Amino acid sequence: MFSPFGYGGIGLILIAIALVDFIRRKPDTYWLFIIIFLGPIGSAIYIFMEMVPSLRANRGQIAWLERRRRISRLELETRENPTAGNFEELGMLYLDAGDFARAKKAYDEALARRTDSVDTFYRRAICATELGDFQTAVSDLEQVVRKDINYDFGRALGLYANALYKTGDTEHAGAVFGEAAKINSSSEFMVQYADFLGSQGRKDESREWAKRVLEKRALMPDYQRRRERRWLRRAAELQ
Repeated sequence: MFSPFGYGGIGLILIAIALVDFIRRKPDTYWLFIIIFLGPIGSAIYIFMEMVPSLRANRGQIAWLERRRRISRLELETRENPTAGNFEELGMLYLDAGDFARAKKAYDEALARRTDSVDTFYRRAICATELGDFQTAVSDLEQVVRKDINYDFGRALGLYANALYKTGDTEHAGAVFGEAAKINSSSEFMVQYADFLGSQGRKDESREWAKRVLEKRALMPDYQRRRERRWLRRAAELQ
């Protein structure tokens, strides 16, 4: 009989669970060494220290199985009843799941049926940004900030500035970044602004904005550090 912490049975299951979660969420690299070199014990530590707190932090979100069920139902409904509302809901579920390509296609279908929803333009722009389609993001975010410059607590304006920068419109991007800095204090925005400033040769300003992100880390609860790990890493690179 295998020991629960041996390299068989439950031990292999623990390793598999830890590795799959590591690949999906990409936490700090040292966890990979803990999982590989400590085997099931390291995997159990990883699950307890990384996975369990994340599950608790996301308790209010749609459970994965429930989301898959709703996606399957809506995929059928959009074939039978292809309304803008059904496609918008399907796009939001895909977006929550991190499937940006399918989410964008769903929002494309929704906007082909109606163009009066600012939120649909905004969410398609998020998908386009994640997919590197910054020209679409610029076009959609122009629609959003024209109607509400403070949309989503200023995130829309920050994403618009970044999309302009990525499409090469650096002069316009600089002006929009300056406006966004007045209303957006998120780590995402600060890192994108730091990246822009560095690309313009303004290295000291770039490092200063990256430093602000890293200084925030000390005040973040653990779940927020996990959620913003992507931006904390990028800020450290810019520093």
